[in-house]
Amino acid sequence: MVQFDEEKQDERVRQLYEKEEEALAENLSSRHGVPYLDLSSHPINIDALRVIKEADARAADLAVFNATDKNIDVAVLSPQNPKTLEAIEDFKRRGYTPEVFMVSHGSLNRVWERYKDLSYSFETKSGALDISNEEILEIIKKVSSLEDIKKLIGDVLGMKRSYRISKILEIILAGSISLKASDVHLEPEETGLRLRYRLDGVLTDILHFDLETFDLLLSRIKLISELKLNIKEKAQDGRFSIKLRDTEIEVRTSLLPGPYGESVVLRILNPDTIQIGFENLGIDERLLKIIEKELGKPNGMILTTGPTGSGKTTTLYAFLKKIYKPDIKVVTIENPIEYHLEGIVQTQTNPEKGYTFAEGLRSALRQDPDVIMVGEIRDPETATTAINAALTGHLVLSTMHTNNAAGSFPRLLDLGVNSKVISSALNIAIAQRLVRTLCDACKKLIPLKPEAKKRIDNILNNVADQTYLEGLERGSVWQPVGCPECGGIGFKGRIGIFEAIVVNENIEKAVIANPSERDIREAAKGEKLLSLAEDGVIKVLKGRTTLEELDRVVDLSSVE
Repeated sequence: MVQFDEEKQDERVRQLYEKEEEALAENLSSRHGVPYLDLSSHPINIDALRVIKEADARAADLAVFNATDKNIDVAVLSPQNPKTLEAIEDFKRRGYTPEVFMVSHGSLNRVWERYKDLSYSFETKSGALDISNEEILEIIKKVSSLEDIKKLIGDVLGMKRSYRISKILEIILAGSISLKASDVHLEPEETGLRLRYRLDGVLTDILHFDLETFDLLLSRIKLISELKLNIKEKAQDGRFSIKLRDTEIEVRTSLLPGPYGESVVLRILNPDTIQIGFENLGIDERLLKIIEKELGKPNGMILTTGPTGSGKTTTLYAFLKKIYKPDIKVVTIENPIEYHLEGIVQTQTNPEKGYTFAEGLRSALRQDPDVIMVGEIRDPETATTAINAALTGHLVLSTMHTNNAAGSFPRLLDLGVNSKVISSALNIAIAQRLVRTLCDACKKLIPLKPEAKKRIDNILNNVADQTYLEGLERGSVWQPVGCPECGGIGFKGRIGIFEAIVVNENIEKAVIANPSERDIREAAKGEKLLSLAEDGVIKVLKGRTTLEELDRVVDLSSVE
């Protein structure tokens, strides 16, 4: 007895139908003079689907199945369909160069089916990466520690490749936002890829995964950052944005070629992480009153100094929010604009197009401002223009890269500023560092070891005004433990340590004599303000941070 296999028969009929449809599409393509393509065996670039929404693609009977920069491959059912022609013209208006291929219904359906493999993120016309509130918030809810990120990425690594790459990127970005990371580092090594976050200023290992996945992830990062996919031997810089509810988080992408591939650093500029109030910066009460007085002056310059990542910009933003009133005009010149301040005119420099800090400052002065913030003074032209602005009725806030407050004066002289006008223009120079703060939920008190006590005593014995030390217990210090509240690290958040030099008659005399840093420090002793090391040690004894953490950002051996 012969058994009839209905499933096999149906499959045979389906294959015959597909074969006939492909033959028809190929025949029609030669009539229209458009190349034919069978997409059943052709790779589909998932990111190319982002060029047009699924609903619009289905309505126009077409699909974008490949994209390289602005060159796109478009599959169409009929090149004479009015809706198809309209969509292709729209691609051209948006700057794309489409190459059209004729395909069958089956081929189109195969591409459309891949839309479900897209993540919840999509590229907008402005180049921003929009991540849906629902999806990113769902990921953030799942992330409270480094282990959570490892598990989420590990789970996705087992999924099919077309879906997982965008998903992995979403988890990496959502994790960085949730844990308040300032940077994401993707570093290819000989045997794999190392993913690290910079958390509270310290690089922390997250996990390792394979280089094949990284290559696909790198292409995705390049696409959304508007970088060239085919350039691998040169450094590239790009950017994209993540829109989350009412917050737009800018991400700066930096690529650097290396022996095992391109190293990637994503700098996360999250405005929520730098909204710190003036009183919450960590500035000592006495110095806080002095700075508040200087901020109330109608003219002069306030400088904040320190290395990259020491929180200078955050401090300046806190100053601006403190002094802003509707009856004054504030203009900022920044690179990048990290936080949009309401009521304040902000402009971003673009050195490639000739719009430098100096040019921006000259333009800002023509805007009749009361207060000007210059993101950084790094060249003679900017320094001279800023000093002149401070002398002519403007309050100028800016930053410089010097190791301490005293170093601001020799640095300005090196930049060609006249020594006789520095003391007239500069009101106060502030130096700062950031240290991680101990987690209040798990920190523990331990006796102070003799060696550590000696280091602390040597520093505190130099404090000019011993009233700073009243009520301090020197027999014990707090240490990190680690708990779910801090993700097992023992630290949560950061606080600033500060020193300042107020310009007075002694400083004025010293500056005219072409001083060294040591000369400036000697001239400033009469103010009896704390140094970086002294301010830091007091915070250690108050349980805000640890001696080891302080030693990481301030060379304590040089002041003992």
